[in-house]
Amino acid sequence: MSVSEYGLATPEMIARYEPVIGLEAHVQLATATKIFCGCPTSFGAPPNTNVCPVCLGLPGALPALNREAVELAITASLALNCQVRAQSRFARKNYFYPDLPKGYQISMYEAPLAEHGFLDIVVDGASRRIGITRVHMEDDAGKSIHEGFRDSARYSYVDLNRCGTPLIEIVSEPDMRSSDEAYCYLTELKQNLQFIEVSTCDMEKGRLRCDANVSVRPRGTEKFGTRAEVKNVNSFRFLKEALDYEIARQVALIEAGGQVVQETRLYTPETGETASMRSKEHAHDYRYFPEPDLLPLRISREWLGAIEAAMPELPARKRERFTREFGLREYDAEVLTAARAISDYYETAAATSGDPKTAANWVMGDLMGLLKAEGKEMAESPVSARSLGELVALIARGEISGKLAKEVFAKMASSGEGPAAIIEREGLKQISDAGALEGMIAEVIARNPKQVEQYKGGKATVLNFLVGQAMKATRGQANVATVTELLKRKLE
Repeated sequence: MSVSEYGLATPEMIARYEPVIGLEAHVQLATATKIFCGCPTSFGAPPNTNVCPVCLGLPGALPALNREAVELAITASLALNCQVRAQSRFARKNYFYPDLPKGYQISMYEAPLAEHGFLDIVVDGASRRIGITRVHMEDDAGKSIHEGFRDSARYSYVDLNRCGTPLIEIVSEPDMRSSDEAYCYLTELKQNLQFIEVSTCDMEKGRLRCDANVSVRPRGTEKFGTRAEVKNVNSFRFLKEALDYEIARQVALIEAGGQVVQETRLYTPETGETASMRSKEHAHDYRYFPEPDLLPLRISREWLGAIEAAMPELPARKRERFTREFGLREYDAEVLTAARAISDYYETAAATSGDPKTAANWVMGDLMGLLKAEGKEMAESPVSARSLGELVALIARGEISGKLAKEVFAKMASSGEGPAAIIEREGLKQISDAGALEGMIAEVIARNPKQVEQYKGGKATVLNFLVGQAMKATRGQANVATVTELLKRKLE
């Protein structure tokens, strides 16, 4: 839906204003247990079963910090080019929700885990650097489930399984100037976090949620306008739609002589609109104070160095290396770095094959087509990366034709065998020996006298027909170059 269809500001009005957007991403860390207790973080368990006195906030229960959660949070911070603080501190953020049994959230405030980072994005071919204000750790609240009306009453339930799930909040600078930039930023953020295996970022399971702060100002001015916060946007498409609507709403309000109010709003996908939820809280509303049950978190240089040394190559660097070392197109490099499993598979196949470009074509074409048809992820591929690389190497050495390789690949996918075993068993090796092909060439010439005369009469394109007949006679096993050369020699 375009903004003009909202019945709010027209595109001409919107063009006179510049949006200012910052995002707050809440990311569930990929730990097996919660941040301050040993309860599992598994999704889909029966309601209120993954709980204990700590995550239920029962009196006398004390939190104990999950070391793995800290290491994942540091890994994410390094991937976002942040400066990890030598000492950070947890704080209590006080507010009441029915699904927050402690009555407060354990978060970080004055001393976050990491600060002053950035993430580079590309929008419409232009590079943009988006600042990262801070990365801090916190625990999640539970989940309220609203059933709707039954027997003239509305029923709501609380599932506390998610209470205490480890989160990091990644707060960007207000550096984005369009919904497209916000979309690209969140996409790049998600890809990086998945690549380093900090989080699955599965939005359907609530493992990546986003709040958007948006304001508008007349173009050419420096002072920010009054911002509104759109809470808990749970899809990339909804983020873009919510921002477009909110920008149009604020511009229309200002153009009509009104004022934007600082508030928290919710986006409703069914209507494509945002609606007021509550006035925007300020930090003092939460009455932050240091968490008395947790010591300050100290990160030694040795610990930080060990985490940094174990980090994989990030997607942006891998894309650049693929184009530089392997000669791939930028688009192909983007496809092959869309996920860590894809890039790892491709690199193994390319190294085995000795022909990175052809290996890239096979991974993006035949392999991804197969996986899509079978509804599988790259990690579930029935053809190993080494086997695919061996198949590409056989093509490059002229031991098998491209056409036969397709047939061999299908057999590899169904059996899990390597290409050499299939080719040997079924006699599919390419025939390149001229002596072995001469008899068949003579038969092709003898069976097609009309085409032979046409060729001798100057119709050179007929040679393609004769080559095709020869390939058909050998079930595609003959070396095309050898067949072509033999036919020319015999005919001329």
